[in-house]
Amino acid sequence: MNGQQYGGQPIYILPEGALREQGKSAQKQNIAAAKAVADAIRTTLGPRGMDKMLTDSMGDVVITNDGVTILEEMEIQHPAAKMIVEVAKTQDDEVGDGTTTAAVLAGTLLKESEALIDQNIHPTIIVQGFRLAKETCLKALDKIAIPVTLKDTDVLREIAMTAMTGKNAEAAKDFLAKIAVDAVVAVSETENGKVVIDLDNIKLEKKHGASTDNTELVRGLVIDKERVHTGMPTKVREAKIALINAALEIKETETDAAIRITDPSQMQAFVDQEEKTLRNMVDKVVASGANTLFCQKGLDDLAQHFLAKNGIYTVRRVKKSDMDALARATGGKVAMTLDDIESSDLGYAGLVEEVKIAGEAMTFVRDCKEPKAVSILVRGGTEHVVDEIHRAMEDAVGGVASTLEVGKAVAGGGSPEAELARELRRQADKVGGREQLAIDAFANALEIIPRTLAESAGIDPIDTLVELRNQHDKGVVSAGVDVFAGKVSDMAKLKVLEPLKIKTQAISSAAEAAEMILRIDDVIVASKLSGGGGPPGGMPPGMGGMEGM
Repeated sequence: MNGQQYGGQPIYILPEGALREQGKSAQKQNIAAAKAVADAIRTTLGPRGMDKMLTDSMGDVVITNDGVTILEEMEIQHPAAKMIVEVAKTQDDEVGDGTTTAAVLAGTLLKESEALIDQNIHPTIIVQGFRLAKETCLKALDKIAIPVTLKDTDVLREIAMTAMTGKNAEAAKDFLAKIAVDAVVAVSETENGKVVIDLDNIKLEKKHGASTDNTELVRGLVIDKERVHTGMPTKVREAKIALINAALEIKETETDAAIRITDPSQMQAFVDQEEKTLRNMVDKVVASGANTLFCQKGLDDLAQHFLAKNGIYTVRRVKKSDMDALARATGGKVAMTLDDIESSDLGYAGLVEEVKIAGEAMTFVRDCKEPKAVSILVRGGTEHVVDEIHRAMEDAVGGVASTLEVGKAVAGGGSPEAELARELRRQADKVGGREQLAIDAFANALEIIPRTLAESAGIDPIDTLVELRNQHDKGVVSAGVDVFAGKVSDMAKLKVLEPLKIKTQAISSAAEAAEMILRIDDVIVASKLSGGGGPPGGMPPGMGGMEGM
């Protein structure tokens, strides 16, 4: 790329082979990339959404309609398109559901912006309009939301079922929704009148080989480990559980040391001493009253033998995260040394057992008293089925948790988006000026959600939008698209509910991503990225006439 001519000599600023796209052309390229990503997952939206089959470079197949999973598996390279993937990832991290909604909304906001840019409206004006629209949406959402507390288990169940509708888990959604709600309620804590939920305390363990109906909530923990010795009991009732972060084995000396043995009797004494040390270690566990031991580190073979002799069910090399979860579930404390074990530090479980599932032995810690960490064992006929049910359960658990944390829910079926679009159009008239056009564009973009729901259910999208606007003008705030009946209905009466946080997070992150992409008017691609003069992987060939630069 050459700059101004100076004394007849061109000044080179960028290295040879660097690609540069400027002005409207750069904006159009970025918008096209973002639109392509949003369009790729748009058809998966809603209860009648379709699935995508993705094959990665290793040949592994994923079949899903979960937005964030699809975007991650697609391995997108284009920088602007990556920002849409970020929107979906943020939605997944913050809420756990609504990833497709967020990505589709971001792509549609950019699509609407393109028409405004063509009318020579400056991107900063569009960005200002979008910001005003976003603030209006967040305020309006708060007004139409309904309060939800820990006691409203029926409402929470409806929210979990809405999250699972349209996924492969739908057939068993009533049963799975109850498990999701019970799990979230079990680990929730109230601080200063606010519900706090750490989803790390809900462990989702998946195993194929049984029907979805065999999915169960374990009020305790499922650990993917077996007992260390066949002489140990396979079941321990009324388990008193010792949790130890120390090795039951003879440590090697820290410094280099040589032990010299001059006659055979000394050798025997040395072996006897090692055995005595290990026996003492096990005696300390026995003295504490424990009949179950979870050890984070290693166990000597001899120590395993002594533990088996004492009938202590033992698991070794347990992950730190599982040790912490065990402490929360059983009410025990993790001891750092064997000398620290006291009977008051022991955890309790009604039953600890080894169960063989799909050919692998696993340890179940069940029936804990008020466990603050629980496990959901997700089952499904094949690996692909169990993976998709696992994703549906993540959505349901995330949805219930985010509802409780904010304490509010809204009706589903595209009804909040339709209400917000109506509110924005009213506000646009008051704002006036060029921002008015951006606010109108935001309203149009929001209507992509009910429109897509109608399209995927085979209903006429134009008629649906007209009827939706009619109902909302009449004051039916929760009127949305009933995809099963094929008409516009009151979603609140149909008990189709979603967490408020899904909508607020999706609108915020989609608007911010769209604003950021709109503000870019220059794309410079260093030649080093591609190892030559061509555009890097994922850039559209030519990048709109870049080769001529």
